[in-house]
Amino acid sequence: MRHAMATEENLERAAEREHRPSPIDVHVGSRVRLRRTLLGMSQEKLGEALGLTFQQVQKYERGVNRIGASRLYDLSRVLDVPISFFFDDMPMGGGSVSFAQRNHGVAEPGQDPFGAPANAAAAAGIPPDLLQQRETLELVRAYNRIQDPAIRKRVFDLIKAMTPPD
Repeated sequence: MRHAMATEENLERAAEREHRPSPIDVHVGSRVRLRRTLLGMSQEKLGEALGLTFQQVQKYERGVNRIGASRLYDLSRVLDVPISFFFDDMPMGGGSVSFAQRNHGVAEPGQDPFGAPANAAAAAGIPPDLLQQRETLELVRAYNRIQDPAIRKRVFDLIKAMTPPD
């Protein structure tokens, strides 16, 4: 009898976990949303490019539906980012760590596989959630909508001139 109760409790806990999105799926979905938003792309347009409905895109972005390997590959091509982008800045035990930092392979500790410092953003004083902020997204989208390269360069130079030196 006691064994039957324990098994029933285990099944209830497993069912509860099945209905709760994995933190990894939520993170990957948020990165899909981030990149889509940076590109100024609607959920409908992304869905069309992938052969999905916008509701399916919403579920991916919320982490409700898990993104399989082939779909992640398709997303990386449509959103024009490497697959590792979806895992960058994934929280690990209280801090944000880039995919390269966790999986440096044969790279030296503290370096990404391509030789850049693994914590360059942190060293530059960039907050880890900067790309999640609406103001940042709107600024990047507005900047990318400037058609004339000369004007875009002047805006860039103006912003740099307004900031304190490094």
